[in-house]
Parts: sequence; C-alpha cells; structure tokens
Amino acid sequence: MRQLTVLPLKALFVMSALIGSLSPSLAHAEDLVYVDLQRAVFEVEDGKSAKARLEKMKSSRQTALDAKQTELKKLQESFEKQQDFLSAEVKQKKEAEFRTKLGELQATYAKLQRELAEAEMKIQQEIFGRMGSVLEKIAQDSNYKMIVRKESLLWAPPHLDITNEVIRRYNLESGKGGKGKGKGKARGKGKARGKKGK
Repeated sequence: MRQLTVLPLKALFVMSALIGSLSPSLAHAEDLVYVDLQRAVFEVEDGKSAKARLEKMKSSRQTALDAKQTELKKLQESFEKQQDFLSAEVKQKKEAEFRTKLGELQATYAKLQRELAEAEMKIQQEIFGRMGSVLEKIAQDSNYKMIVRKESLLWAPPHLDITNEVIRRYNLESGKGGKGKGKGKARGKGKARGKKGK
C-alpha cells in the first residue's frame, strides 16, 4: 500500500503564500470574458442574410442533385425490368451507363458539399474580420484584459459570456442596430463597469 507524503511545515507556508498571491487575480476574474464566435457570426444581421443566401444556394444545388438521382433510379428500374431479355453485350453496355451516371451523381454531391463549405468559410472569415474591431472596442470600453473564444474554454460562468453584446455592437456599427436592440446588454457588466482606470 502506497504511503501518503506529509509536506513539511515550511512547504505548507510557501503554498499558502502562493495561493494568497493569486487571490487578487481571482478577485478580478471579470477582466477575462468569453464570446461564442460561432453563434455570433450567424446571429448578426450580416450573418443572417448570408445564411439565407447559403440556404438558397443549397436548395438550388439540391434540385440538380435530386434530378440526377431520379434519372439514375429510372435507369436502374428500366434495366431490372429488361435484363432477362437483353443480350450479354447490351446488358454490359447498360451496366456501364449506370456506373457512369452513378459516378456523376457522386461527383455532383461532392462538389455541392465542397461549394457550401467554401461559401460558409468565406462568410465566416469576412464577418470575423469585421468583428475583430468590435471586440477590441468592447475590451477598451469595459477594460477587459482578455476576451477568449468559448470553444477554447472547459468551463466558465454564464455571466462572463459577452456574445449578446458583441452581436448588438456589431449590428450597431454596421448600421443594422435597429434589429439588434432586443439582444440586451453584456452579461459581464460591460457597460455598467464603464471606463474604470481611465
């Protein structure tokens, strides 16, 4: 059985001093806030309209995909009905035609997925670029020492989430603030804390 190690009294004093030295940082934990960028990107007005364009693009591509799929299904049904009466040569030709159409369908689907992913990434990059200046202004106005992405956190209290404030300020700065009024204030007391230390 493994024995417990008892720390010397001096080591305990050192540890107590270290914990004590961390307490001021912990007392100002609200200097560190976080934002859910993924949600913010598609909840700002630019993101909503971009998402609508993506859905329209997806719908039009899906129509083309469905047409190819219907054509392939008809070809398969026709072949199954006729195969007992076809010569080996004709049967081989029809099977080759089916494989070609199947390959075209798979290529169309892969292209659709790629185009949608590229379009979504482009939208995110454009909005992320504009959102950077919004985050900087929020940090300056509220004296936040750091703003981190929610995705990089294991856990943080909900009141440190400033996503709603980021959405509101982004819409305001892009001239679309009218629709963002209902988003509310920053949960981390962003405005209330004002410009301390300035």
